[in-house]
Amino acid sequence: MKLFVGVSLILLATANSYGWGYKKNGNEPPSIGKYEEIISPYDVIYIGDTSTKDVYLTFDTGYETGNTSTLLDVLIEENVPATFFVTGHFMRKHPELIKRMYDEGHIVGNHTWSHPDLTSITSKEVELELSKIENKYFEITNSKMFKFVRPPRGTFSPKSLKTLTDLGYVTVLWSLAHVDWHQNSNRGWEYAYNSVMDNIHNGAVILMHSVSEDNTLALERIIEDLKTKEFKFKPLTNLITDLE
Repeated sequence: MKLFVGVSLILLATANSYGWGYKKNGNEPPSIGKYEEIISPYDVIYIGDTSTKDVYLTFDTGYETGNTSTLLDVLIEENVPATFFVTGHFMRKHPELIKRMYDEGHIVGNHTWSHPDLTSITSKEVELELSKIENKYFEITNSKMFKFVRPPRGTFSPKSLKTLTDLGYVTVLWSLAHVDWHQNSNRGWEYAYNSVMDNIHNGAVILMHSVSEDNTLALERIIEDLKTKEFKFKPLTNLITDLE
């Protein structure tokens, strides 16, 4: 199993709690160093097969800023699958977008009901955070969720990873991301575009935040230019065999 942290975050440990981060390596897979050993006992994905040009597009979708419909429009036009990690707030406010994600063949992943630090709550509380998302998803779609989870803020510990694995979840981190979660600090679509293209690598699990207007404006060009470079967009379900 594997793991990755995000952007310029530094993997800092506090009482065996870590924040996901990695050392960028241009268009080669980033380095996670000793954290490979920390995550390896658990069901964790951060990257796919680096011998192929398959990549995996994921979004963290905690709340809505008017971008999600546009992102979905681009994805359906480009015939690209994605995974949206959603919170309880988003599900309550926008069930129609959850239904659209489902109807258009995307994976809806679990980003927890209230976005807590999973290392600071009990295993029972973790289970409740996840089950509330599962139940709301079933209410909206009449279907069960795939058990993919992205820990809020990429924070994890051996205990939290064990809890998630014991609950049947695959923890999904990432190998490519940029600072895009501050709604009011847009840097322009070129920033989002270059952040992806300058760091794309085989097997990349790409993290983007749907609140970002930069991402929304850049997505179509990112997809088309990656296709030109012969990258193929695949669903996260293709990576399940990597954990067997």
